[in-house]
Amino acid sequence: MALQWFPGHMNKAKNQVQERLKLVDVVIEIVDARLPYSSRNPMLDSIINNKKRVVILNKADLADEKMSKKWQEYFQKQDISTYIVDSKHANNMNSLINNIKKEVQAKIDKYKKAGVKNYRIKAMCIGIPNVGKSTILNRFAGKNIAVTGNKPGVTKNQNWIKTNYDIDIIDTPGILWPKIDDQAVGLKLALTGAIKDSIFHADDVALFALDYFKKHYSEKLKKAYQVSDSGLELDNPDLLLFLTKKMGFKDDFDRMSEKLMQDIRKGVLGKYTLDQIEEVDDAVN
Repeated sequence: MALQWFPGHMNKAKNQVQERLKLVDVVIEIVDARLPYSSRNPMLDSIINNKKRVVILNKADLADEKMSKKWQEYFQKQDISTYIVDSKHANNMNSLINNIKKEVQAKIDKYKKAGVKNYRIKAMCIGIPNVGKSTILNRFAGKNIAVTGNKPGVTKNQNWIKTNYDIDIIDTPGILWPKIDDQAVGLKLALTGAIKDSIFHADDVALFALDYFKKHYSEKLKKAYQVSDSGLELDNPDLLLFLTKKMGFKDDFDRMSEKLMQDIRKGVLGKYTLDQIEEVDDAVN
């Protein structure tokens, strides 16, 4: 089942991004380290075109460290400069800033030769909702100037933000693509809160989560809910009902579904990554 939408503010934002790209030297694309592939807007390649780009795997504190490194290598093999960042704790921010400058060093040198002193790099911060763009902007600025929130659609306008690092950054609202053909991608986005909870049924997301964690993080699932090996052998719907009763929710599996989603988002089950490189390669090829 494909999901299709295109809210007016997203269409407006897309058009503004295209108009303002000519004003910037580099695009800073923020993705969720838990979804290195699924949280990348496929429209951006055509929008950004040949503009210099840096990809940030943000929310690294929530993601599987080994998988984050694998994804970093994966993108770098495609000549995409990629950095792992935990913006919540300001991890690797200085290194990130230095590398952004390296990306446009040729342009800086060009302006210096032309007599322009203290050239300020113009950058655009872009990404889908809820990947942590505003938190990163606040780190750049050294103060809380961008509104943050653990829900999609917090940033609605596009404003220039001055930083203390000779970089001016224009923030943009989170832009989703018009149609998600791959339901698995939609479920991953829903599980991490990148799209509104009302778009998917909670039990569909919970069943997807149980299936994924059984395959890739079974020990985390067992530890979080005290489930035995035999419990994990249950079919996903039966396992969901089992957990519903175990948590004292009687037959209210919707309540258990909501709890599972929130537990995963808050890191109760530990660090995880929902995109597997092998699965992405199979889908692309």
